[in-house]
Amino acid sequence: MAMTAHPEPQSNLRTHSHPDPAPASVPGPDADPAAPLPAATRLTAVHLLVAIALLTGVVTGAVLFGAIDLGAFRVLAEVFAQLTGGTSPLSEREAAILWQLRVPRVVLACLVGAALAGSGAAFQGVFRNPMADPYLLGAASGAGLGATLVMVIAPQTRDWLIGPLPVAAFVGALGGVALSWLIGRSAGNGTVTLVLAGVAVTSFLTAVSMFVQQTHVDSLREVYAWLFGGVATSGWREVLVVLPYVVLASAVLWGCGRLLDVLGLGDEEARALGLRPGRVRAAVLLAASLATAAAVAMTGLIGFVGFVVPHIVRRTVAGSYRVVLPLSLFVGAVFLVLADIVARTVLAPGELPVGVVTAFTGAPFFALVLRGSKGRQR
Repeated sequence: MAMTAHPEPQSNLRTHSHPDPAPASVPGPDADPAAPLPAATRLTAVHLLVAIALLTGVVTGAVLFGAIDLGAFRVLAEVFAQLTGGTSPLSEREAAILWQLRVPRVVLACLVGAALAGSGAAFQGVFRNPMADPYLLGAASGAGLGATLVMVIAPQTRDWLIGPLPVAAFVGALGGVALSWLIGRSAGNGTVTLVLAGVAVTSFLTAVSMFVQQTHVDSLREVYAWLFGGVATSGWREVLVVLPYVVLASAVLWGCGRLLDVLGLGDEEARALGLRPGRVRAAVLLAASLATAAAVAMTGLIGFVGFVVPHIVRRTVAGSYRVVLPLSLFVGAVFLVLADIVARTVLAPGELPVGVVTAFTGAPFFALVLRGSKGRQR
């Protein structure tokens, strides 16, 4: 509709249809690898069906198998019994393990994975930078500092649905991203500049968080356990706390994919097509920060999900954000559930923090992407 009303922007769209519409000093999020991107520009029913099937399969496996063997067929029979009102094949203790520990843990991993991956894709789109990520841009460490302050000052409010913990984490996430962006912009617009600014901000906020912890040693053990990141002690209460924030943020991000594609053409073209770039960026950053804050406040610092997943989606399916953003939500859930399966089974009956597993995956991936960007910085 806007295309016929503005003939000149049509020409601009054709002129900027190459894979990297951003200025040379600000590489687009698809500029890191040398291979051409897949051509899909619309989210199709096939995309959704494949993503839903993949998520369903991974979630089913996570529910059926765990450190405590309940028997896959017995678990299936238990689920069928709950749906039909039949007799449960599990003992009371086994049923409690399934419904009060394993299932909410898987659900929370889905929500947190979707939140972090969607936020990562959104940050990459807003900053037009392939290295942007909630963890690297200071969003996670800012949210962590806000949550740490609440946990040591008012720990009794931690599980409130609307209370100081999610609010403090949200404000911290916004502050971390804003500070990283301002420092990076003052030093230049390159990919490496923004990454280095994010590293500096993350280090500073982490140092402040550590100082707060050391001055409140009575809360040190709880805060340390939280900082490692994980969903090991999750129940339905944690799911209910995170759910509304993740759903709201995900809905906003899902709807902003097309707008981020337009912003990738440049602010002038976006304005010619009727968009207000400042408002779009503000809405996306608020939603991404809210999702990051909700995830961090409940599960601690889980790094690299928001970096790895959007790159996987972009390289295997499409470069358009109207596809990358929705699919990142699904693939992020799959990624974190798989990471949690590894975390709770590789050292069974002991467990690894899931943040350790994602770091083992994400750190080499980050190095590869950074190496792929070599020679593209100016």
